[in-house]
Amino acid sequence: MTIRAVILSGGSGTRLWPASREAFPKQLLSLTGEHSLLQETVARLDGFDGELDDRLLVASNEEYRFIIAEQLRQCGVENARIVLEPVGRNTAPALTLAALSTIGEGNDPVLLVMPADHVIADRAAFQRAIAEGARQAAGSGALVCFGIVPGRAETGYGYIRAGAAIAGSAASELAEFVEKPDAETAASYVASGAYFWNSGIFMFRASVWLAALASLRPDIDAACRAAYAGCTEDADFVRLDRAAFEACPSDSIDYAVMEKLRDAPQLGRGVLVPLAAGWSDVGSWDALWAVSAHDADGNAAYGDTLLCDSRGTLVYAGHRLVAAVGCEDMVVAETADAVLVAPKSRTQDVRKVVERLKAEGRSHGRFHRKVFRPWGWYDSLDGGDRFQVKRIVVNPGASLSLQMHHHRAEHWIVVRGTAEVSRGEEVFLLSENESTYIPLGITHRLFNPGLLPLEIIEVQSGAYLGEDDIVRFEDKYGRLRQ
Repeated sequence: MTIRAVILSGGSGTRLWPASREAFPKQLLSLTGEHSLLQETVARLDGFDGELDDRLLVASNEEYRFIIAEQLRQCGVENARIVLEPVGRNTAPALTLAALSTIGEGNDPVLLVMPADHVIADRAAFQRAIAEGARQAAGSGALVCFGIVPGRAETGYGYIRAGAAIAGSAASELAEFVEKPDAETAASYVASGAYFWNSGIFMFRASVWLAALASLRPDIDAACRAAYAGCTEDADFVRLDRAAFEACPSDSIDYAVMEKLRDAPQLGRGVLVPLAAGWSDVGSWDALWAVSAHDADGNAAYGDTLLCDSRGTLVYAGHRLVAAVGCEDMVVAETADAVLVAPKSRTQDVRKVVERLKAEGRSHGRFHRKVFRPWGWYDSLDGGDRFQVKRIVVNPGASLSLQMHHHRAEHWIVVRGTAEVSRGEEVFLLSENESTYIPLGITHRLFNPGLLPLEIIEVQSGAYLGEDDIVRFEDKYGRLRQ
């Protein structure tokens, strides 16, 4: 029995704003330790005592593809297969694409489906549960879900009710999925001992999932098959047929298949495996506080912080010293360009801030000040009427696209490293403390020929400085097709 891990990494995590942004969501952040949540998800299977296929499958969207590939490389994953969704269509289509990819290789392993943005504190307990889930999925063709043993009456999660116990196993038959309850109902669920939180983690054979989906949601099945049939492969990336996938309905694994199994027993057994492993979906700032280490007053702190006479408070300092005085059950989250202050009990409403930012056309809901690109990153240091200053870092051997701008000119000053500059018909080198000027309307490219990162300061000037004022003529990262 071979297990193949499938990581779903397409969410945006709006309730963790300002740390999580649409263009750099929570699964890519190092929220609880040195590594990102995506990297921690990969590491969760290290040392697993079972037959694990080392060809990781990741389903994500186009925008995150290069940072995901780089984060996987940093944690030693060299042969991942990254299926790129041109638009978001929820977890059922994402999983279907991963299953089609596996079947297309001539294999039918047990798929272990994991969201990329969860925290699990007890790796050993997680792996024991996975081993049990694999036995159920491989032995009887079951569709397995993992229920979190609830520690409290939580109204923010969906619940799963366990049915009859399965002899010789910690698992039970899957009785039903239920929606997020009110407080009184949630308390009764927990008191009964028969209900578990829905973790969003699943296991089943690829063929079993595809057969169930084809029966219950033939529209999703047909759209995903059409999108995958028209795919192209580019290095580690699988690019789908955009038009076919845009026609795919949006639905979750739960709604599309798992909730319907009770009324469609011919499609296979639903099995529930309990999971008590310190799980959290880290879906909001109060959830991060709950899984963090606390001081004697119940405070949790990240970064350069000072807390005085405060209790039950989370302070997240991303870029500077943040001090909190006399705070009780509060959240203070700071990034380079935004600060959030909210009662811990209101952190579910942070998404309203993101909605307001979008409605007002402000970039703070989508981008950080520091923006990652396939060639490196840039940090917008300052800006005003008709000017903007950026710090740009280009990785060794990487280059920006050959491009031009209709509305702005640029000055480049090399701070560290060596730059190869293409400007019109010219190609020349710049060393530290040297500079050049790129007039408006002139084609240009920046390339790092060295072995160390290239760092420059860019000063833009012009009537319009938006990122959409880029006309690309050549690009090694395939961005011409977007």
